[in-house]
Amino acid sequence: MMEFANRLKPLQSNVFADMDQAKAKAKLAGREIIDLSLGSSDLPAQAHVLDAIAQSLPDPSTHGYLLFHGTKTFRQAAANWYTHKFGVAVDPETEVLPLIGSQEGTAHLPLAILNPGDFALLQDPGYPSHAGGVYLASGQVYPMPLLAEHNFLPVFADIPAPVLAQAKMMVLSYPHNPTTATASLTFFQEAVAFCQQHNLVLVHDFPYVDLVFTEESSSSPALSSPSTRQNLAPSILQADPEKTVSIEFFTMSKSYNMGGFRVGYAIGNRDLIRALRQVKAAVDFNQYRGILNGAIAALTGPQDGVRSAVEIFRQRRDAFINALHKIGWQVPIPTATMYIWAKLSEPWTQDSIGFCTQLVEATGVAVSPGAGFGKSGEGYVRFALVHSPEILETAVDRIHQFLSKPD
Repeated sequence: MMEFANRLKPLQSNVFADMDQAKAKAKLAGREIIDLSLGSSDLPAQAHVLDAIAQSLPDPSTHGYLLFHGTKTFRQAAANWYTHKFGVAVDPETEVLPLIGSQEGTAHLPLAILNPGDFALLQDPGYPSHAGGVYLASGQVYPMPLLAEHNFLPVFADIPAPVLAQAKMMVLSYPHNPTTATASLTFFQEAVAFCQQHNLVLVHDFPYVDLVFTEESSSSPALSSPSTRQNLAPSILQADPEKTVSIEFFTMSKSYNMGGFRVGYAIGNRDLIRALRQVKAAVDFNQYRGILNGAIAALTGPQDGVRSAVEIFRQRRDAFINALHKIGWQVPIPTATMYIWAKLSEPWTQDSIGFCTQLVEATGVAVSPGAGFGKSGEGYVRFALVHSPEILETAVDRIHQFLSKPD
């Protein structure tokens, strides 16, 4: 009988794979699916981005392998974007690394940091690939509970001393998926000081930097001002401008609606960048050069599309929240991300997976169970705002019918 490595055992369950099975079952039963389970934007990439990619296609010089030094123009664009946005100087030669989406970075970096048995301090609930990378590196996960009473921020003082003695890295991500929480620059400064004190690498996954809402319209100077968004979505490098312990991952998937293009980058401590580059060199080359040309166009071109997307998601948030409130499901209004993090009531407070499975089977509405993001996510569900307000309101109507059915 074929045997596989023990490191695969913790990877056998995945929230997105589990819900995909439930959706397929409901579809076979004839249900019309409204999929709110996956945070994949339904908005298109901007025309100038697509044009840059299209213009690359006939050029045979873009058709070969792309090694690190061939990504210089992209790395320069990424460094300039960060400096303009956050006021942090970045060296594109030593402090930037292109990635096939930020998930590549969070999954591969533990291979460069952890020895077997070392701890990584992860948010609970948190994004599944953060734990997956630790398990692939044969490390141990210490879950830092994120609770509503602490504004979904970890309490560093609660981490046991024996765990800290064996820990090598901490992973944070704000604005946060799935809880939608944001973190202040003061909190990040505390996190940097904590990691410096305990000799930890501080990893910040930063996909939702631009998906931060104000209550003004998209035409308002406040919404278009970088400083407004930075108050709710600071970079970890603003708290660690010397990049002593920190590395940050950014993806083009959310801000620029380029999820399927699989492009992102890492910025931070040059030693960490070099180590991640060594892992990457053993696993893959870079994307097709035309994809990077599109990413350069996104970073350096008009930003109207980013502001428009933020306004669209704000309108969807408001429509969905209002619809939930009308059926008596009170949920807080998120200030960031493309999600709603909703607390379940009886009889579902300890069975979010059961709620989601039965909901999609009965109504075709697919959402993500909080338990799939970690133990502390139990009792919640996550809704992704990836449809128009009209479809979101239809989804809430179906949810209301499901909740109103006799036991």
